[in-house]
Amino acid sequence: MEQHWELAYNLGNGRGYSVREVIAAVKKVSGRDFKVTDADRRPGDPPVLTSDATKAKNELGWRPQLPDLEQIVATAWQWHSQHPDGYPD
Repeated sequence: MEQHWELAYNLGNGRGYSVREVIAAVKKVSGRDFKVTDADRRPGDPPVLTSDATKAKNELGWRPQLPDLEQIVATAWQWHSQHPDGYPD
């Protein structure tokens, strides 16, 4: 019987961002203002999510190319602006 291995890696820059930080970055990068509705955290939602990419760094030599939130948002905004319908089917 052939054995298959599945590898899993967390990828990220090791810094968590709050929803408010992401919203502020999106507004700044997009140049658009939009309404934000505050709501309580849903049951089970963690207060913070932060990736630990140590395994990917050690085993693959991986390093994040965009360590800054505004850079991350800017590349996502650019892609979505050029592909408003996402990837073609």
